Amino acid sequence: MADSPQPRLGFGRPMRIKQGRDFARLKREGRRMACGVFIANWQTLPPGSASRLGVITARAIGGAVTRVRARRLLRETFRRHQHDFAQPMDLVLVAQRQIVGKKLPDVETAFVAMLRKARLLKAA
Repeated sequence: MADSPQPRLGFGRPMRIKQGRDFARLKREGRRMACGVFIANWQTLPPGSASRLGVITARAIGGAVTRVRARRLLRETFRRHQHDFAQPMDLVLVAQRQIVGKKLPDVETAFVAMLRKARLLKAA
């Protein structure tokens, strides 16, 4: 039996970026990395803050069903890996056309690879 409890993997309203000004701030002031199925814009936050996620899906990637699926994949990937970040951050993921037809493990692999490349993961 593990000594430390497993952290909660919720994704409630306080963890969502909803304001247009927050999206604009991250685009203007944050760091950016393209990663095949999505583009990530992020800005680190002070310790003790909670990480937040915003997702953008343009009509160019497909119809409503395709866009909703892309949002669900990106949110679930963030939810599963939210406690792996080296420090809290605001993160905006912009879905790209390549996400169409991908399964969750494919999106998760791309997400973790992006975090490693950007050195945003906790030291193992």
